[in-house]
Amino acid sequence: MTSAVRFDAVVKRYGDIHAVDGVSLSVEPGEMFGLIGPDGAGKTTSIRMACGLLRPDGGRVSVFGRDPVREHRAVTADIGYLSQRFSLYGDLSIDENIAFFAEIHGVPRYQAARDRLLDMTQLTPFRARRADRLSGGMKQKLALACTLVHEPRILLLDEPTTGVDPVSRREFWKLLSEFLARGLTIVMSTPYLDEAERCGRVALLHDGRLLAVDRPEQLQSQLSGQLLEVSIDAPRPPVDILSRLPGIADVQSFGDRAHIRVAAGETAAAAALIERELVAHGFRDVSVRPIAASLEDVFIDLIGTRAGAGR
Repeated sequence: MTSAVRFDAVVKRYGDIHAVDGVSLSVEPGEMFGLIGPDGAGKTTSIRMACGLLRPDGGRVSVFGRDPVREHRAVTADIGYLSQRFSLYGDLSIDENIAFFAEIHGVPRYQAARDRLLDMTQLTPFRARRADRLSGGMKQKLALACTLVHEPRILLLDEPTTGVDPVSRREFWKLLSEFLARGLTIVMSTPYLDEAERCGRVALLHDGRLLAVDRPEQLQSQLSGQLLEVSIDAPRPPVDILSRLPGIADVQSFGDRAHIRVAAGETAAAAALIERELVAHGFRDVSVRPIAASLEDVFIDLIGTRAGAGR
């Protein structure tokens, strides 16, 4: 089966900066695939190369077996691209915006697709409203409808929920699930690791390099040792104290809590030691409990491993 998107040792440079540095991965048809990482990880550059908007400096990018730069017109028909700053026309209504994008893609009879998309996005009652009078969540739904009106085979989303309120984010993810169930391939970039756990597979990117590719649950199961979550009556956990304790493999601060990695089988002894030490230092309301590893824990561990190995 031909991959929906394939990167083979892809490199993209901006001067001396390697935005994408030797990345190899494949996205299979019908899956939801996440490009995960912080700002500067190479997510947007990767999405734009898959769209054919950027030419790689090395390696090869293909979309359904075709080069998105050399065969741009053919590939564009298969792609729906939602950028971070998708441009809606504020003085046009919802219907007029969709009609405009349908004409751009050369879709002569788009009305049935438009009505179906408006129904799915729950925008039908507002179809005569101008885009500049829509809420942020409604604008995002309209942008998605405009992106899909030509019925592409793959949807490329560049941080689609950044700046969107929690309720609209939930509704947006519900829509993505419906489109996925209809056979659409979805590739999305996001800095939100809780969103990444909704994807079938994810690629973890950092400084343009690929750290890992796998199912979220598989990546989480590969983190060695056991995690303990520590909370106290303080705005920040005392990482310096915790990191000096014997048997502690790693300490990471997450807001007002700390995640501590200990060797498997040492959970109870480590928890008792941590509690005793924190109480001895005057902290109150100390809570230490075992937790499952999150993708954030895995990501931080992989970054630390690479840094320790000197990349």
